[in-house]
Amino acid sequence: MGAGKTTVGRSLAQRAGYQFIDSDHEIEREQGCSIAALFSRVGEAGFREIEARVIDALTQRDGIVLATGGGAVLRPENRQALHERGTVVYLRASPDDLAHRLRHDRSRPLLQQGDARAKLHELFRVRDPLYRETAHFVIDTGRPSAALLANMVQMQLELAGVLPTSGGTS
Repeated sequence: MGAGKTTVGRSLAQRAGYQFIDSDHEIEREQGCSIAALFSRVGEAGFREIEARVIDALTQRDGIVLATGGGAVLRPENRQALHERGTVVYLRASPDDLAHRLRHDRSRPLLQQGDARAKLHELFRVRDPLYRETAHFVIDTGRPSAALLANMVQMQLELAGVLPTSGGTS
């Protein structure tokens, strides 16, 4: 959450000529309410059930760049679907960088109670190994601009042969 998945994903999709999809936005569209409202209505367990169904469907599509919610990796079936059906890039950000980026964001249900920085450290402790297990590439985000981060991801995917090189041939 706050690592830049949506911003970088949207930029990468545009550059590659793919459709960008944010799984949280798909869930909101399907359910007719915000993620925060959905959490309130069905709880985290209910939300994770809906999320798993949506991710299963989305990972069966071609020609997309998919940004998932930060907790998608908590379920083994999500990690498997993402890893086996696509190329996963983990935008790794430190909890302190995330706390700085999200300090004014009130739309994150998991950060609305208690000490947000402590919560981010706990989420990182639990989720970082799961993100690493799922990812084909890990890119430490630090604090570059979204454009620079998108360039880094694109270059990594081009070098790996996942995307055709930009710039073409002469």
